[in-house]
Amino acid sequence: MGELDHRVHNRERVFEGTKFAVDVVDLVGRSGATLHREIVVHSGAVVILALTADDELVLIRNQRFAVGKEIYELPAGTLEAGEDPADCAGRELLEETGYRADTIKQLTSFYTTPGICNERMHAFLATGLHHEGQQLEDGEHITVETIPRKRVLEMIQNGEIEDAKTIAMILFQQLFTEK
Repeated sequence: MGELDHRVHNRERVFEGTKFAVDVVDLVGRSGATLHREIVVHSGAVVILALTADDELVLIRNQRFAVGKEIYELPAGTLEAGEDPADCAGRELLEETGYRADTIKQLTSFYTTPGICNERMHAFLATGLHHEGQQLEDGEHITVETIPRKRVLEMIQNGEIEDAKTIAMILFQQLFTEK
């Protein structure tokens, strides 16, 4: 699939935050008209599916103020400038869950919300876990749980797990990787 830069006439940065920026772009529509679109510009992120030796998944209950509640998620985090995704995965796993992994293997990568954002998320499988203790950032309120695979799949089915990256990666791992 080809790049679409030939359609962009103008690009202006209108917001620069700590985790993302917002650009306004002018595109040429099919009719030739100029269309204005906002794009969230993101450095990328990682999500980590951590498995215990007993085939339990390490999930976090994360207080998410954007949705106004605590939700179940896989540990995840934003890439720092120039950071290797595998290094970020190890760092975020330790920070959020307190676990260090002997093996961190990339499973896939995907765009999170390509209609409005360029964020690419890199997904990893972490095994050989050793607990060392959480290293949470000041604004993080995270509780760690290890949950049997069967129960996690039930939680997805009944809507207890609502986070898209978590649902996608658990089902991806369930369907496409060796257990």
